[in-house]
Amino acid sequence: MKLLAIETSNRPLSVAVLDDTKVLATTTTNMSRNHSSTLLPIIEKSISQAGLTADELDRVVVAAGPGSYTGLRIGVTTAKTLAFTLHKELVGLSSLAVLAGNVVAEGQLVAPLFDARRDNLFTGLYRIKQGQPVSVLPDQHISVTEWCQQLATYHEPIVFIGSDVTQYETALQAQLGDQFVRAQSQLDLPQAVVLGLMGRTAAPVKEIHTFVPNYLRLTQAERDWLAKHPKEDHAPYVEKI
Repeated sequence: MKLLAIETSNRPLSVAVLDDTKVLATTTTNMSRNHSSTLLPIIEKSISQAGLTADELDRVVVAAGPGSYTGLRIGVTTAKTLAFTLHKELVGLSSLAVLAGNVVAEGQLVAPLFDARRDNLFTGLYRIKQGQPVSVLPDQHISVTEWCQQLATYHEPIVFIGSDVTQYETALQAQLGDQFVRAQSQLDLPQAVVLGLMGRTAAPVKEIHTFVPNYLRLTQAERDWLAKHPKEDHAPYVEKI
């Protein structure tokens, strides 16, 4: 199976082309959030470096959130457009699971995290089983304190991974003590290769047009609308739009 993997959930951008488990081409950058202008050229170059044409792909795999609203929209929209126009399968996977997949120690608990601002995190808890991250606690948008309270019940070391761990390291260590283990810094960037390997065997989405990112929290526009319409059911509004 030949596939294209796209990861634009946050500041890093990662693209890979695989033929089953063989990596044909991969590019990861961490210089800017300008994914709207850099993603398509990198995709085009990666497919060319792999010695393929877009038509030869079998599926497109994308990191579907949580993460940056803008980054997720760019990645998911690009993936959906490619899959639909090329008549290829589309797979969406958790951005946090992809980051957790950088850890390969069997049985290890892993807590990938992204900064969600105001002392909140996008995070989840995974255990590595047969080289794959398996969800233990679901991906969630949660405060640092509440997250530590959940993790403290496991009474075993937990590897924290992600570029944003650094800004919360003091608080995490203070609340978790010896449970807190910092992943090696070279593992902090999400890798499209990991996304592609995980996406090889994942079930494709049933309907490309209705596939949307998993933001895990309301957008600012949705929060503003709900604040102005506190007693209204917003479901019909969303359906109309």
